[in-house]
Amino acid sequence: MTNAVESDRSEWIRDLPRLIDRIEEQWALEIGDPFEPGGQTAWVAPVRAEAGTDLVLKLMWRHMEAENEADGLREWHGDGAVQIYRAENLDDTTTAMLLERCRPGTSLADRPPTEQDVVIASLLLRLWRQPSVAQFRPLQIMCDTWADEFEERRSRSNGTIDAGLAGDGIALFRELPRSSERDVLLCTDLHAENVLAARREPWLVIDPKPFFGDPSYDVLQHMLNCQERLLAHPRALVRRMADLVDLDAERILLWLFARCVQESPDQPVLADVARMIAPT
Repeated sequence: MTNAVESDRSEWIRDLPRLIDRIEEQWALEIGDPFEPGGQTAWVAPVRAEAGTDLVLKLMWRHMEAENEADGLREWHGDGAVQIYRAENLDDTTTAMLLERCRPGTSLADRPPTEQDVVIASLLLRLWRQPSVAQFRPLQIMCDTWADEFEERRSRSNGTIDAGLAGDGIALFRELPRSSERDVLLCTDLHAENVLAARREPWLVIDPKPFFGDPSYDVLQHMLNCQERLLAHPRALVRRMADLVDLDAERILLWLFARCVQESPDQPVLADVARMIAPT
């Protein structure tokens, strides 16, 4: 995060106790202890609503990637993702949401990697659709924003990857959203830690960051979270996920190269992956 963004987030954290008290009174909730470990941009806790319903309250710091989370959950309407019952922008910094509670709530990350692949792929195939009502921002916006941040950081330091590879990767990161032959509603942050075991369905998606664009992009976050396999055999991992979601492996490989370049300032190990799979 940039210093300015980090300062805004720190101010939001300091204001959280007031926001929690406010929403507890306004929505007539009985709030339990927050789930641990907490995230960087949201405060989440079990709640009991006035009718005795067992739900989850999420207070989210509003940021670019997650701005349409509530819209995405409404669009999916519980089909592979948690149900949303209420959402309100409290102010310019905070969105409050009442969500379905997953029980037992164990993470897909606790399951074997190959099982994770199958579950992630099956969920993606259900989430990808043409939105019926809400207008979602194009994936291009997120890619251009992240590419701008990457280039600004490189202007201040040499980074972990040579200039030629960095230039190729970030140019591809800008170009790929424009060359998509099929655009769908995307989750963009689907990985095993964002999938929980539930009673209504075996697995449900939480914490989506919806955009509209190339489905090949949506496989990336899961692969980036499979670091051991990614470092050992990146092409094999790409082929496996491509087969599971019935997409072109070569296009997913291009996306992976570009994303590894973009993420390399914060995750230097991904520079090694980028070198291994760079287009020739």
